[in-house]
Amino acid sequence: MAGFNTHITTSTIVGIGYGAAAYVFMPEVANGETVTITTCMLTAGLCSIAGILPDLDSGSGRPVKEISAFVAAMAPMLMIDRFRRFGMGPEEIALAGAIIYMVIRFGVAEVFKKYTKHRGMWHSIPAAISVALVAFLVVSGERLDVRLLKASAVFLGFMVHLTLDEIWSVEWHGVMPRFKKSFGTAIKFWNPNSMWSNFSTYSKLAILVMAAVGDPILMQQYHLHRTPEEMQAAAPGTVPTQPPEIATEPLTFPITR
Repeated sequence: MAGFNTHITTSTIVGIGYGAAAYVFMPEVANGETVTITTCMLTAGLCSIAGILPDLDSGSGRPVKEISAFVAAMAPMLMIDRFRRFGMGPEEIALAGAIIYMVIRFGVAEVFKKYTKHRGMWHSIPAAISVALVAFLVVSGERLDVRLLKASAVFLGFMVHLTLDEIWSVEWHGVMPRFKKSFGTAIKFWNPNSMWSNFSTYSKLAILVMAAVGDPILMQQYHLHRTPEEMQAAAPGTVPTQPPEIATEPLTFPITR
């Protein structure tokens, strides 16, 4: 299995390349706005951190401490825009951020320690998709393409970790490979040893998919939200209202001789 330094280094390099590619090739939107260098740097950082997220199921040690502390501090900052959309003021945002920090730092981390098994379903493709969906919901904003960029960076970093684990599960003796018992336990869709973990993983994935699909910005982007006028017109028993006609009289002018 690849070590912590290998995971974080590789995902960082991949993240830098992904952010640079987004800055160069990401198209402009309708109003001519382009993706900023700051957004691309954040995208690279998200990919880098996602590269060590699968090690949350290691139970103890450096990865859990590093990841839980960093994610707990980063998540509230990424949610500031969403807090503002809820009409929250500075003090309310600070309080919400503190609560989220404590929940992630001392709650979520403990859940991973107690209820996950190393190389279980947390090391899987459904888990990678779930983490990307969480990132999509956290990083609010007006531009859907930027949110998808950041979420895909998280997915990419997560998959870099899984890929490295599979590569390190193969030993080479000359030209002949030898597969370790851990081979195939990282990149998978299903855990044959635990039906409950499969059910739990896919249930959470389904909930996250529904939450992401119901996101207002996504709905608005694909015109899935009807305007109040459209809803009124579609309501049964309603008669379309016509603007009142204004009675006009012909203008007459006196004729003088």
